Amino acid sequence: MKKKAYKFRFYPTDDQASLLAKTFGCVRFIYNRVLKVRTDAYYKDGKSINYSAASKILTELKKDPEFIWLKEVASVALQQSLRHQQTAFTNFWDGRTKYPTFKKKNARQSFSLVGSAFRYRDGNIYIPKSNEPLNIRWSQPLPCEPSTITISKDAAGRYFISCRCDVDIKPMPISAKQVGIDLGLTDLYITSDGFKSGNPRHLKRYEAKLAYFQRMLSRKKKGSKNRNKMRLKVARVHAKIADCRMDATHKASRKLINENQVVCVENLAVKNMMKVPTLAKAIADANWGEFVRQLHYKGGWAGRSVVEVDRWFPSSKRCSTESCGFVNESLPLNVRRWTCPKCGSHHDRDINAAKNIKAVGLTVLASGATGSGAKV
Repeated sequence: MKKKAYKFRFYPTDDQASLLAKTFGCVRFIYNRVLKVRTDAYYKDGKSINYSAASKILTELKKDPEFIWLKEVASVALQQSLRHQQTAFTNFWDGRTKYPTFKKKNARQSFSLVGSAFRYRDGNIYIPKSNEPLNIRWSQPLPCEPSTITISKDAAGRYFISCRCDVDIKPMPISAKQVGIDLGLTDLYITSDGFKSGNPRHLKRYEAKLAYFQRMLSRKKKGSKNRNKMRLKVARVHAKIADCRMDATHKASRKLINENQVVCVENLAVKNMMKVPTLAKAIADANWGEFVRQLHYKGGWAGRSVVEVDRWFPSSKRCSTESCGFVNESLPLNVRRWTCPKCGSHHDRDINAAKNIKAVGLTVLASGATGSGAKV
């Protein structure tokens, strides 16, 4: 059994919207309040506050008459926010992320509820302190009763519910195809069999509209209703770009996993590449990191192998002809086609790189690395 999340958009009633706003506010307050206590204890006294101590802080706050409004929302949502904070600290201690930050009012808001805190009945979901079911736009039926739900509101004002279910995911039928892919900017990915995906450039499509709204936003008085209206317009354009980008990424990763038993991809240092000012915007729009992440989890579910090849492997400089293997000393980015001086083969830079990535990835896989996530 594996845990799988199903995300849907929903439209709350006025009463539900008011309740959700209270819950978001209380969750944000508790998270920030406890984070302040933990930060002071860590930096001033050198002490670490664990989850148990954080829970005691929540209990004391709920007893304080000054914070009686904390009882107007589901207590489980407040408790879960502390669990998420503990996870954030665990990731920080293990060196996986930076120090946890405070939550902002106008950013994405969310809270989680475990099975005992909500009702799932006749295909409807009821949240605490509300008698009406959520008006969810189901794009597909849930396979079973969810164990956890997460309700969120993005910066554009849209509401979503994510339902986590325990499902038995069956591997896909074995495919005879294997592919190597080279990630790029002119084309998001190029395969070893010569396919070039193209690049829809979602940001460029909406960039002028976004810049206009951002200029209008900068002219509005802070705290005014007009500024908030314009902030929503900016957020909606950002949301549109993000949705288009994510949709394209999902379709591309799904296509590769469906068609190939083995997918070999370059292990790029996306964060380091983003530091190059002239390429940062294009790299962010290409969504490389998310693309590779999706390949891994979809490959794991489907029983496919996803192999990452070391970023320092000279995939572009090396001749992909099996009997050759000549490596150029240098190959500038503006050289898109080249001829091997040793064997005379003519190469498209990106297709050649994809072929080399495939060859090395298959070699690593044959040496004993199995399953999704194998790396050179």
